[in-house]
Amino acid sequence: MSDDWLGLLYTEQRSWLTAWLYRRLGCNSQAADLAQETFLRLLTVQRKTGETLPLERPRAYLATVGKRLVCDYFRRQSLERAYLDMLATMPEAFNLSPEEQWQMRETLHQLDALLDQMKPVVRRVFLLAQLDGLTYLQIAAQLGIGERTVKRHMASAFEACILNDVGF
Repeated sequence: MSDDWLGLLYTEQRSWLTAWLYRRLGCNSQAADLAQETFLRLLTVQRKTGETLPLERPRAYLATVGKRLVCDYFRRQSLERAYLDMLATMPEAFNLSPEEQWQMRETLHQLDALLDQMKPVVRRVFLLAQLDGLTYLQIAAQLGIGERTVKRHMASAFEACILNDVGF
């Protein structure tokens, strides 16, 4: 394939993908943004591997990537709504500045993406400890695993947080 494989794919499929995303989102600008993100992901894969992707069914591939991006978008929207609802219930003395609110949203998005990358058991252990406040012994009993395993999973989760510079 030529070096302009992605450019050709973009030219041929961008309109179709944007329309496909619009039907799921109902917003032209968001559909255009996610279409761009889809092609950006293809470019990233191409640059990492140094090869073009052999796509026999490009629309199916683009739709799969697009579906994932739509799910991520709705998950971020839900997370942001929950955060804004929480802010609305806080006493005025605890109100955050717009900059602090933005930083908090960014941190939540980073944490959400990080949690999505963790193995399910590591994510579950981390959330039980951080959100439910369970001790390692309680987590071990609830999940039917050893306390040492809980510690190992927590270490893995904290390492991921540190390596991804997610503050909490």
